[in-house]
Amino acid sequence: MTDNTTRLDHVVLWVSDPVAAAHFYEEAVGLEPLRVAEFKEGAVSFPSVRVNEETILDLAPLTLAPRMNMVPGGDKSAGHPVNHVCIALTEGGYDSLRARLEEREVPVSDHGRHSYGARGPAVRSFYFRDPDGNVFEARYYEEACAA
Repeated sequence: MTDNTTRLDHVVLWVSDPVAAAHFYEEAVGLEPLRVAEFKEGAVSFPSVRVNEETILDLAPLTLAPRMNMVPGGDKSAGHPVNHVCIALTEGGYDSLRARLEEREVPVSDHGRHSYGARGPAVRSFYFRDPDGNVFEARYYEEACAA
């Protein structure tokens, strides 16, 4: 590994219903919701979910798009999701996530093996979509490499 201090802080996902999205990420994916009550009260523009102590997913409502003017054309980014976001879990977390998704009848892909990622080849991986169509990959690495 390189001695790089750069960390992934957040990823913004476009969602049609931020409260429903937060519920999905809490119940199906197992992530901690943040600022949902404040969003419902109108005090903040969007809620988030915590991936880990350093990283969150912001759940931006599509109605926020016109205010995304920090760069030219930023307001046109709504509806243009990234290809996918990958989350790395322990083997047990991976199995639990897949079980929760299947329990909720969320379609999941077959298991992949040895796909390359930030920590080298993952033992297993699979893909799923959130209710807004954002694609996620879930994977786990050998225990010696898992965080």
